[in-house]
Amino acid sequence: MMINKRLIGAVPESKKYIAGNVALQWCSLCANIAMMSAVTALLASLFAGEVTQSKIVTTAVIALAAVAVRYGCTVGASRMGYLSSKAVKKTLRGAIYDKLLCLGASYSEQVKTSEVVQVAVEGVDQLETYFGAYLPQFFYAMLAPLTLFVVLCFVSVPAAVVLLVCVPLIPVAIAAVQTWAKKLLSKYWGQYTALGDTFLENLQGLTTLKIYQADAFKNDEMNVEAEKFRKITMKVLTMQLNSITVMDLIAYGGAALGVIMAATQLRAGKIDLAGALLIILLAADFFIPMRQLGSFFHIAMNGMAASDKIFRLMDLQEGEKKTEPVPNDCTIACQNLHFAYEPEREVLKGVDLHFPQGSLTAIVGESGCGKSTIASILMGRNRGYTGSVTVGGVPLCDISEESLLERFTYVSHQSYLFQGTVRENLLMGCPNAGEDALWMALEQVKLADFLREAQGLDTRLAEKASNLSGGQCQRLALARALLHDSPVYLFDEASSNIDVESETDVMAQIHRLAKTKTVILISHRLVHVADADRIYVMDGGRVVESGSHEQLLSTGGHYAKLWSNQEPTQSCYTVRAYTVSFGVPSRSWNTTERRSTHEKKKRICSDGETHWTGEASDRVHGPRHYHGPDWSSVRLLDHHFWGIRRAERIGL
Repeated sequence: MMINKRLIGAVPESKKYIAGNVALQWCSLCANIAMMSAVTALLASLFAGEVTQSKIVTTAVIALAAVAVRYGCTVGASRMGYLSSKAVKKTLRGAIYDKLLCLGASYSEQVKTSEVVQVAVEGVDQLETYFGAYLPQFFYAMLAPLTLFVVLCFVSVPAAVVLLVCVPLIPVAIAAVQTWAKKLLSKYWGQYTALGDTFLENLQGLTTLKIYQADAFKNDEMNVEAEKFRKITMKVLTMQLNSITVMDLIAYGGAALGVIMAATQLRAGKIDLAGALLIILLAADFFIPMRQLGSFFHIAMNGMAASDKIFRLMDLQEGEKKTEPVPNDCTIACQNLHFAYEPEREVLKGVDLHFPQGSLTAIVGESGCGKSTIASILMGRNRGYTGSVTVGGVPLCDISEESLLERFTYVSHQSYLFQGTVRENLLMGCPNAGEDALWMALEQVKLADFLREAQGLDTRLAEKASNLSGGQCQRLALARALLHDSPVYLFDEASSNIDVESETDVMAQIHRLAKTKTVILISHRLVHVADADRIYVMDGGRVVESGSHEQLLSTGGHYAKLWSNQEPTQSCYTVRAYTVSFGVPSRSWNTTERRSTHEKKKRICSDGETHWTGEASDRVHGPRHYHGPDWSSVRLLDHHFWGIRRAERIGL
């Protein structure tokens, strides 16, 4: 009868509310029996001409008391149903959330996010009704016929037996439909999930669909999905209607049989008029609880289907709980690292990497070479790798996720900003940070002036910070990362998809951070990694080259080819560094100096040659700000500078 012991055990708090609901409904039934007994006795006395005023008053008092009791019990039962539903929502959604936390950042490898959302929202809503309505009605439907049977046995045993025997015909009819209905509802939920996924995807990509005028095609595609869902919904409704019709026939037929038995017993003189009237009036109460249970049949089936999905999520393998902390030595080493999202397509093919503590290490390569996959592995999001990954000599697979996320900070080009205030988003990085610390972080990323002109730290952010520009979002994400103050930072294309000025500021802050922290920088712009202590060049899931910028250029390999391909873009960054060295006024320029112990600083040009400018004391890291003439000075210097470089190449 669709009772899942594990499901009930998962929400132990609901048991008392279900019991209270059943008890109140039973009290209401007893009050109804008392009222019907008094009314039938009064009618029998009236028929016999033996009515007295005291009997009328007594009957009226009993009836009013019964009505009051039934009203109170009905209100109380509704309250119990509400409390039971509330407990279910709180407990199950909390359990789902805790399960996701236990699975960690790698949960997406085992279950789709859309499925988690549907289970946590729609699935729990179905179980809310299951606990609040179906389960109390189920137990009451078992208790009510037995109570009525005991009462009517004092009136007529044969009539009571006939009525009780007819009651199980309703659950038999439900069981007959259950097998077919279970398969049908499984298809219903599958189609519902597919339609939800399609709708969500089209909604998120609506702008793209409009740009390419593909919205009509996707609309037709979604109409097909909607039509499939409509058909399966109509089948479910037809099944429910047919099952209700069958249960109505059984209920009305059973009540009619009870009336016939009462009339037969009265005619035979085995019962009096009051007894016959009592059987007639209470015959329907034998079947009403079970009939109402049948009307909740579809709720129970949906609840069972939802519970299967929930327990499928709850039964996902968590793996052993890791307790090893990240050691103080945060040197990271990867040896013979292999990884594949799909068995037939390997993304990483025996990668060897070394990230010394306190260093700036870069990973570069074309899209799809596995750079971001390495970052995901280091952050514990991708765990199905082979080979060795260690942090301070401790295997990454033995380190607890809590410790890893405490000491590793990850910043991507799509860092998520939550709806709320700037203050709330920043405090995620450091919950105990004071206002001065928050403003200092914003100053470092050059976002303080903008926020002061708004509402300061209380500036509201829309969903996904849509009221900020891309550059502002990335600066705010960087400020939050700075507040986290972890020993290791991973920047995965942290400056992509933003304007040049913002990109320059972000990269300058990253290079300043590398003075005191271990920084792993993934970037497609090679000018940003020229200052790195070591650069790993990846191609096709392998490390094909490694070394410093000068070493890689001198070998003339894959890195040199990438640098040459990006040379027209790199020149603007090189000119910026050059203008700073010569003191030419500009707006905001970023130098590309190497952090070293040399007595002079060197500037790397796009042709791979090294030029020395200034003394060691003049070395700077990050952006310099100058206020003066317009961009014409820069363009003039640009032409002059590259004219000199061309002359040097031909030996003039």
